Amino acid sequence: MPPTAHSNIREYTVSELSFALKRTVEEAYEYVRVRGEISGFKRAASGHMYMALKDADAVLDAVCWRGMASRLEVKPEDGLEVIATGKLTTYPGRSKYQLVIQSLEPAGVGALMALLEERKKKLAAEGLFAPERKRPIPFLPRVVGVITSPTGAVIRDILHRLSDRFPRDVLVWPVVVQGEGAAEQVAAAIRGFNALPVQGDIARPDVLIVARGGGSLEDLWAFNEEIVVRAAADSTIPLISAVGHETDTTLIDYVADLRAPTPTAAAEKAVPVRSELISRVETLGSRLDGARRRLVDDRRQRVAGLARGLPSPREILALPQQCVDDLGERLPRALVTTVERARARLDRLAGQMTPLALEREIERRRDRLRELGERARRELRAVRDDRVAGLKHLTRMLRPDLLVRDVRHMGERVEGLAERLNRSYMLKVDRWRDALAAQVRLMESLSYGQVLARGFALVRDAAGQPVTRAAGAVAGADWEVEFHDGRVPVEVKGADSAGDRLTRPRAKRNSTDDGDRQGKLL
Repeated sequence: MPPTAHSNIREYTVSELSFALKRTVEEAYEYVRVRGEISGFKRAASGHMYMALKDADAVLDAVCWRGMASRLEVKPEDGLEVIATGKLTTYPGRSKYQLVIQSLEPAGVGALMALLEERKKKLAAEGLFAPERKRPIPFLPRVVGVITSPTGAVIRDILHRLSDRFPRDVLVWPVVVQGEGAAEQVAAAIRGFNALPVQGDIARPDVLIVARGGGSLEDLWAFNEEIVVRAAADSTIPLISAVGHETDTTLIDYVADLRAPTPTAAAEKAVPVRSELISRVETLGSRLDGARRRLVDDRRQRVAGLARGLPSPREILALPQQCVDDLGERLPRALVTTVERARARLDRLAGQMTPLALEREIERRRDRLRELGERARRELRAVRDDRVAGLKHLTRMLRPDLLVRDVRHMGERVEGLAERLNRSYMLKVDRWRDALAAQVRLMESLSYGQVLARGFALVRDAAGQPVTRAAGAVAGADWEVEFHDGRVPVEVKGADSAGDRLTRPRAKRNSTDDGDRQGKLL
């Protein structure tokens, strides 16, 4: 068509046309609800979320700005079928239209269940639901931490049940349990309780209870969020899950250390019944007393039975007493025998160590020392002569005056050593002489010769053994009596009531004698 035919049509710039289309679309589709499956979801660094909603025949780009993204009830995920509410607009920079999302909700219970199963499989694969991760609940906690709404009936039921069973300190962390921000608050409460110091100003709970009343799947969805499940898995404090009624199941139930069907049941599992504990302790105390009495009676009977089989103390001590008596009788005889043996040995040694023998031993040792001294002098002279000869030989090679001085010095040294040796020898001889003299004096003081010098006599039998008892005298025996100045042979004459009598041999009768015989010696 020739240009002149359209000269009356208005001309638009690209920007004018793009913004005109934008206004038209926004005015026509200012508020729409679109159902579709999320695809290509991503979150930009700015906080905006970009995704596409698709069905079997078309694709619609969608965007959720940062301020609205934090208030969404459902977190977008790829493959999740949702109903998005918002307004339709265009993006002039790329000639494309898109949906600006203001709210997002799952497209029915079926979509939520599919998402729940997919998330459950994902977390189970990570091992968060493993039984070995679960810890035992304390038998009697000091402080119970409760995470729930502060205004609902749940907290009142828990407090009432704890008071009935076993009153404990309760620390409540108030949270929103449904709707926007509920999952974040529950996760923050779990982490907040775990962050409390053990010995801090605020008592750290020994067990946690996460509780909420019953409701639909959408109402309980906050406890299926991944942030809550991971916070419960990271908790170092044992955690009891009590969300919904007995038929309701959420993901926090799988990761909790213990699941309670109701909040009231959670309180019952957290603490025991005080009255039952008291009754049990009393029962155990009674059983302990009975067992103690039975044990004492049994041991008493056993001791009595063993005592009947034991001999009496008198019988046990009879043999040792007999041994003591026997030893008491043998001891005096043994002492006398030991003394006699020692006295005989001393007599033999005294007979051998006469003054003459001691003088001979002293002379022998003096000769030995004199001989050693002479040998040492000869050896010193030989050494001196060798040194002098060597020095004379060196004199011809060295300075004569120095050699003469050294020879004189060495000669003086040799003479000094000889003099020291002689003095040492004489000193040693004197010490030996004094020691021998002391031994001689000791021997003389212990010798029986000193006893004989005081007027006593020693009687020996024919074998030369001392006679110490009158009972050993036999008539006709030849004995010998030793006095201080000599020995006299005697003959045993006979015995009367006073004991044996000893006589000298008969002397020849003198013609001038009256016929009287020599009287008895002893």
